[in-house]
Amino acid sequence: MTSAKSSETSPSAATAPEPGADAGSATASDAAGRHPDPAPPNPFFSTSELPYGLPPFARIHHEHFRPAFERGIAEQLAEVAAIGAAPGPPTFENTVEALERSGAVLRRVSAVFFNKANADTDAATQELEAEIVPRLAAHEDALLLDPALFARLEALHEARATLGLDGEQLRLLERLYAARVRAGARLGPAQRRRLRELNAELARRCTEFRQNLRADTAAAALVVDRAEELAGLPDDEIAAAAENARALGRDGGYVLSLLNFTSQPQLAALEDPALRERLLAASTGRGRGANGAVAVTVARLRAERAALLGHPTHASWQVADQTAGTTDAVEEMFDRLIGPALANAEREAAALAEAAGGEVRPADWPFYAERVRRQRYDLDAAALRPYLELEAVLRDGVFHAATLVYGITFTERPDLTAYHPDARVFEVHDADGGPLGLYIGDFHARESKRGGAWMNELVLQSHLLGQRPVVVNNLNIAKPAPGEPVLLNWSEVTTLFHEFGHALHGLFSDVRYPLLAGTEVPRDFVEFPSQVNEMWAEWPEVLARYARHHRTGEPMPPELPARLREAERFGEGFDSVEHLAAAVLDWAWHTVPADQLPGADGAEAFEAAALERYGLAHPAIPPRYRTGYFAHVFGGGYAAGYYGYRWAEVLDADTVRWFRENGQTIRESGEVFRRELLSRGNSVDPMAAFRAVVGRDPDFAPLLERRGATAAP
Repeated sequence: MTSAKSSETSPSAATAPEPGADAGSATASDAAGRHPDPAPPNPFFSTSELPYGLPPFARIHHEHFRPAFERGIAEQLAEVAAIGAAPGPPTFENTVEALERSGAVLRRVSAVFFNKANADTDAATQELEAEIVPRLAAHEDALLLDPALFARLEALHEARATLGLDGEQLRLLERLYAARVRAGARLGPAQRRRLRELNAELARRCTEFRQNLRADTAAAALVVDRAEELAGLPDDEIAAAAENARALGRDGGYVLSLLNFTSQPQLAALEDPALRERLLAASTGRGRGANGAVAVTVARLRAERAALLGHPTHASWQVADQTAGTTDAVEEMFDRLIGPALANAEREAAALAEAAGGEVRPADWPFYAERVRRQRYDLDAAALRPYLELEAVLRDGVFHAATLVYGITFTERPDLTAYHPDARVFEVHDADGGPLGLYIGDFHARESKRGGAWMNELVLQSHLLGQRPVVVNNLNIAKPAPGEPVLLNWSEVTTLFHEFGHALHGLFSDVRYPLLAGTEVPRDFVEFPSQVNEMWAEWPEVLARYARHHRTGEPMPPELPARLREAERFGEGFDSVEHLAAAVLDWAWHTVPADQLPGADGAEAFEAAALERYGLAHPAIPPRYRTGYFAHVFGGGYAAGYYGYRWAEVLDADTVRWFRENGQTIRESGEVFRRELLSRGNSVDPMAAFRAVVGRDPDFAPLLERRGATAAP
């Protein structure tokens, strides 16, 4: 991977144009009195004419972002002011629908800019990000706290039963009104001023956390000098490490770049225990300096804001608008899952200790877990890789499963330019051949991309706005040497299926209003459809199609999938404990008032006490994320919400059982799941959508069975 250097003018070096003006520069011909050619129009100032409104990436340059943000903010403020000052009484059309139509330029530039900030950043982008995020936080406050707009929405909300609204219109009105009440629209002037200050400072601090972590993660990459030190890794991974080193200017060496989470995948294969220890230390050491203090500050700001909004803690404020509803419901979930997870992990620990001939350290757990899997299940994870080539997994696995379940088809569109050469554009057609949307797959790691895997939407589906969806999946799969195949491990396969589940949620959206579209659902529900989509990775008909040797085309030996399923079950204890440990860390930071939070240097002690309190201070299983690199929580939108992965998995496991046992064909079941849930976005209550599919409230039993656990007494 090469360092991302931009030849474009940095924000600090440029003179910002007036709001609404195109970016341009003076030339020598101007000085000579000749009229210069007019600057090309800013691509964000008009709707894209490309298929599906795909942003015109070939025409977008860094100098377009600031003037587009300036115009977008100014235009939407003017639109909202006009709504608030409209003559006559408020109506759904002149207030609610007008609000949903507002902010077109800001919507376009934000989607592209923040995709770039995550997937292909550079110094200029990071500088502008640090500047613009607090301004956008202030802008959001201006929209949420505008008194004239709130008065109109409140009047409509009070009269909602008499307005003749259909279900989606009523849902939209209720969501818009509730968002403003939650945001502090009823506060007095002095309280609103303080709220704006808190939100702006939170935006600054979360951006600082993300940028610190990006730099720390790059700096912490493990560098080794000799291939022999990497004994145990497959040859293609060693070659990828050499290619990574070359791209980073370390020719002749080998570099293992870090993924977001604690337990790096190479720990399962590296034979040198000292190197394993170095790799884990590099992973857990990220963010220990500046980000510990930033996390404390963020938690304090959130606690103060929650108190200002009438809640005892940030978690209380956050969960009130989620499907969990109350902090007690989340605590009950922890109570039901932690005990069985620990018991399962202890059974695994005993097996590892026997294999290792003694107690197993955290850096060694994945290594000995792999050895036990080989001994018990005759399965070598490395032996799967030749059968898991990226292109086959994508086309004959992920895409084929979507065709099998939902009838949709995919056509690559090399004529459409994405935002990076690695990113590929596919047109998606519905079962009847009609157009559905665009899918962009950006699968490879690079220095300009943040770690992890995610989905976002460049164009949000909306009948009101006449928009079809354009969705993006980002992964971080190491790019091999030129000409070599891209071979995946099993975790990367399931990650691709998972993220594509999010993509389907966006592609299948079929609603009028953008606020309710696609993945705009509660945070503790959004992971549910993506987790369901993981089931197709192991579905026999799908697996048999994509799991073929990348050279010979021979199918994966039939005994390997069965062994894989058995072997995966062995690791459920570790997986559950590390994930729950991260969830309770997030929860602990956000369930205490500000005066009980630690000082700037107290993050690690607070973390240790929280794990001890929940019984999750396991000596050999560190949390999936520690505070200093917990970007979901301190750099993103999962604060007091990381529990949502487990909450959603309850729904997921129950839905997978429904798919297997409901007596319908896969295609029939897929249509139900799409019609009743995936297409609805947030236009109906998400739990009502779940019940419309499964026919009842969720059951914990399938998740406990999946995790190889039994219910806590």
